[in-house]
Order: sequence, then structure tokens, then C-alpha cells
Amino acid sequence: MAPEISTKPETRPDERLTGDKVQRIVDAMRTCIAQRGITGATFEHVSREAGVSRGLLHYYFGTKERLLIEVLRSDAEVRIGALDQPLEAAKTADDVLDVFVAGAEEILQSDPGFYVLIFELFTAGRQNPEIRAELAQVYEGSRRHVAEILRRKEAEGVLSLRFEAETCVTFMFGAADGAALQRLTDPGRDYSELLELERGILRYVLVAD
Repeated sequence: MAPEISTKPETRPDERLTGDKVQRIVDAMRTCIAQRGITGATFEHVSREAGVSRGLLHYYFGTKERLLIEVLRSDAEVRIGALDQPLEAAKTADDVLDVFVAGAEEILQSDPGFYVLIFELFTAGRQNPEIRAELAQVYEGSRRHVAEILRRKEAEGVLSLRFEAETCVTFMFGAADGAALQRLTDPGRDYSELLELERGILRYVLVAD
């Protein structure tokens, strides 16, 4: 997926990715992806959906890939944030397992585009170091956030982590992404047994005997 332009104005980052117009652009890109796919979600379509000039998209984001990264960052924050309340309320290890398994399943069923975007950006990052670095930052922030919750649940006596918290989360994210890739590729297959396996592996990782 080639970038639409390769340069961007010299403006400090903290002046560029805030405000109502930025959010409208991010929301418009998400809508266009749902309607047209990533390849078809051009700056022209996004600018029309957002009700802003195409030049404003170039000003804020520079390239299509940078806008896609911002969509992924926004979605990741929402998805990871949705785990906060149920995980904080979890009183047993089974409660924690339920939250993680149900959370991953909910994303796959209601918003498979979230994973498609990750895979597209990974592919783009193979040729674009900037995209690779920004995707890594999204993962790092999500990992730290979930790992901190796991540490708190361990301190409460709910969990007994078999490995360091961020190592556990790295594995969990990798398993979720890999399973999503296979399930999106072959959606007609019966994956009910896979869900049982996922839960069993999660228990091994998060609950040391």
C-alpha cells in the first residue's frame, strides 16, 4: 500500500494530532475502511466523509499510513480501555479468563476490521521504518496498560503469573492476532474447541500452581 504523499509540513506533533477536526478525520477513515476497505479508503473519500479539505488531511497526517496508524491507536485505546472495568471487578482467576476470552471474541465478531488494519500496517511497515516504529509504539502502550492491570490482580491474590507481566501480555496479544488471522481467512470452520484451548493456555500463563 503506497503512501499518497511522502512529505509533511514542519509542525510540532503536539499541535497536529488534537482537536475536533482530527477526530472527525480519524472517524471518517474508520468509516471509509468499513465501506471500501483500506485500499479504497483514499484521502479524497476520507476528506468528503469528514467534511474537510484534502489538504487538511495532508497537513495533519502527511501520509495515508500515518492516518491509518492514528485510527489503530484510537481503536486500540478503546478496545484496551474496555477491559479496564471488568478486569478491575474480577474477583477470581476465572473471572479474569472470562474477560480476556470474551473481549477477544467480541472484537473478532463485531469489528474484524481492527485486526485487518493491524495486518495491513504490519505489511506496510516491512517497507516503511516509520510505520513499523509507530505500530510498535501502539503495541507497547497496550502491553504496558494490560500488564499493569495483571500486576494489580496478582497483588490482590486473584492471579499468580507464571511469567513477568509484560511477557504474559506479549504472548496473549500474539495468540489473539494469530488466531484472528486464521479465523478471518477461514471463517466457516468450527472454532469452538479453539476457544477452550485458548482458555486453558491462558490459565497456565496467568495462574501458576
